[in-house]
Amino acid sequence: MEWMDWYNNLAKPSWTPTGSTIGLIWQILYPIIIASFGYVFVQAFRKKVPWIVALPFAMNLVVNLIFTPIQFGMRNLPLAAVDILIVWGTIIWMTVAIWRHYRWVAVAQVPYFVWVSIATYLQLSITWMNWGE
Repeated sequence: MEWMDWYNNLAKPSWTPTGSTIGLIWQILYPIIIASFGYVFVQAFRKKVPWIVALPFAMNLVVNLIFTPIQFGMRNLPLAAVDILIVWGTIIWMTVAIWRHYRWVAVAQVPYFVWVSIATYLQLSITWMNWGE
């Protein structure tokens, strides 16, 4: 079974966004993520912020990127739920870590945080609804 068929056959909440809506949201968020994360990494390389400040950004990037292979490649809903919780938590951590250095970077994470909060609730709901399947 192809990943799309697998996903479409999962039990999901009635409020689940369409694939095109999810894609549109990520098209909006990725430029914000690229610009703000890139800025933080450049500032860390220039030693204008300590690497410990860039650490949650790096961790967030990794756990965000591995979500899709976990969810759709491995088809592991519980592990995907853990992964997205880590994505969510690292957004909070990185926002707190960067606040005193570059407030605009922290504020730029608000739409990302809002979306990942919704996506986390969705993932936890899907995981619960399909537990044991």
